Amino acid sequence: MRNTLKDLFMSILASIGMAMTIFCLAGIVFDIGFKGTFTLENYQFTKMVIGCLLVGLGFGVPTIVYRKENLPMPIKVIIHMGIGCAIYTAVAYAVGWFGGSATPVQGLIIGAIQIAVAFIIWFFFMLHYRAEAKRMNEKIQSMK
Repeated sequence: MRNTLKDLFMSILASIGMAMTIFCLAGIVFDIGFKGTFTLENYQFTKMVIGCLLVGLGFGVPTIVYRKENLPMPIKVIIHMGIGCAIYTAVAYAVGWFGGSATPVQGLIIGAIQIAVAFIIWFFFMLHYRAEAKRMNEKIQSMK
């Protein structure tokens, strides 16, 4: 139980860190794109930071599903990414990441790109943990 809580805490911390990093990098891109005139009003920055925290929680908390050994991996991924992407989409609309001036097609493209980024991050984590498991298995085999 203690390891589960520690793993959950670390997942949440990593997810919030990634959300904040992506938020900051996107802010830099928009600031450069708007040639230094990118402005936020009516507590929009604060709303976006809180949104980042919620997105981090949305992707971090469901990682607990990976500790359930009786669930097949595709179901685990669907639960984790389904919850994370649903929370992300709701937050994105609430804080304006999808842009109110975008056409519906542009909104779909923006949403698809942002969800693709989430899956790319998940994919790299999967590769990392798969390589770590392989190293552990090799070390166990060499100890026999």
